[in-house]
Amino acid sequence: MQPRLLTATLALALAGTTACAASGPAGGSNPIGTALTVYHADNDALFSGDAQGALDSGHAVIHEQREVSLQAGRHALRIGGLPASVDPEAVSVNFGSGADVLGRRIVLARGSADSALAGHIGEHVVVNGSNGQTLADGTLLGAGGDGLTVRSTGGSVIVVHDYATVALQAGSINGGGSILLDVDVKSSGAHDARLSYSTSGIGWRAAYIATLAPGAKCQIHFDPQASIANRSGRDYDNAKIKLVAGQPNLAGAPRVMAKVMMAEAAPARPMPQQRALGDYRSFSLPHEVDLPDGTVTLTPLYAASDLDCTRQYLLESGGAWHPPKPILEADYGNESFQDRPIASTLQLDAPAALPAGTLRVLTIDQDGAPELLGQGDIPDTPKGQQASITLGESFELRASRERTAFAVNQNAHTMDEAYRISLSNGGDVARTITVREHPNRWHVWTLVSSSSKPARQDPDTLEFVVNVPARGKAMLDYRVRYNWTANEE
Repeated sequence: MQPRLLTATLALALAGTTACAASGPAGGSNPIGTALTVYHADNDALFSGDAQGALDSGHAVIHEQREVSLQAGRHALRIGGLPASVDPEAVSVNFGSGADVLGRRIVLARGSADSALAGHIGEHVVVNGSNGQTLADGTLLGAGGDGLTVRSTGGSVIVVHDYATVALQAGSINGGGSILLDVDVKSSGAHDARLSYSTSGIGWRAAYIATLAPGAKCQIHFDPQASIANRSGRDYDNAKIKLVAGQPNLAGAPRVMAKVMMAEAAPARPMPQQRALGDYRSFSLPHEVDLPDGTVTLTPLYAASDLDCTRQYLLESGGAWHPPKPILEADYGNESFQDRPIASTLQLDAPAALPAGTLRVLTIDQDGAPELLGQGDIPDTPKGQQASITLGESFELRASRERTAFAVNQNAHTMDEAYRISLSNGGDVARTITVREHPNRWHVWTLVSSSSKPARQDPDTLEFVVNVPARGKAMLDYRVRYNWTANEE
């Protein structure tokens, strides 16, 4: 006989009269082992409290082992508890040498409350009305738009249309999808069914908390966490979790550093084990984790540590660009401004490979409470490379910029341009401000003069570091000269 799903056999499965004995939840199966491989996701909705129901973003590969009681021979079997967002083409079931799978069909959840109960067909249920009376007590045979079909303990079949609650047996796997199998079983008894499937609605990203230490030196207490979101429409309990960092092609409360530094060292907790996974990295969590549907779970990614950092106050004008020919128009690039706020940034050298995520920087206020200074996204960052975010705009630092000279000598193929940048500091602490300019009228230029020695000079960038006293001002003047040939005009 060719491997196929027989219509009559599937009808028996839907009616609950298959030749398999239900030995547990989810359509005749007991979960005895679950492992999830969860891929990085950057969709904010997945991690948002505003999102409702299953989502299409995120990606995970699930490996489950279920214990199923079967009778010898060929018959149909329904296994429920698949997530609402399962990929129907990526579901596989294997019974080893105990049974052969001759065909399969995936029954997808439709999103309604009735269809979500389809994942519990074959289980014992108690259906109650609005006043608490029991409407049906027995085995769930069907759930859909026409109501619930229940075989009572006495053997009669009841169809319930209007009901208030459905009580399920403890330990049931939820989820509205299921798989119908045409199986040929070699011997009666308990068999291990190994399920593998892909689903959206599950994803992870890194969540980093950096708490600044008091004092002039930039130091942070760095607490890396993995944030795992489950919006798949299905709970996963006591699951082994592997997190994949990288970008495959797929068609808690922050600590206060002052208190941590004075506290006695806590016993070391097991941390995720990191490995290379092809071009990516994987993090295997040391303990089983519960991932209820509709939740975001935070778990340590690395042990927290104290790190040196760099605070930078940055004023940047223009951008790096090479025009096809010298730009001689006087108005081009004349970006003059008054009292512009100056960006506050923070950089750190990655103490280990940092998966992409959000870095939140806190400071300790005078009342001892940690307060947010700013946050930003960081990309996948290899160990030793710099991660940087812009915290915001400084309240006390301002800058003004004006062009002080401009002249073109077409006979000599030269052009001079000069700027004055005024910096003010309204705070009680002296600040060092990085001024980053981009001379971009032409790719050949030289610095003719400047009131401060440049800290960086390359074909795209001219950078100065200027000290501004507390409640004081500082001035920066510089002049550049562009040169070109007659053939380049």
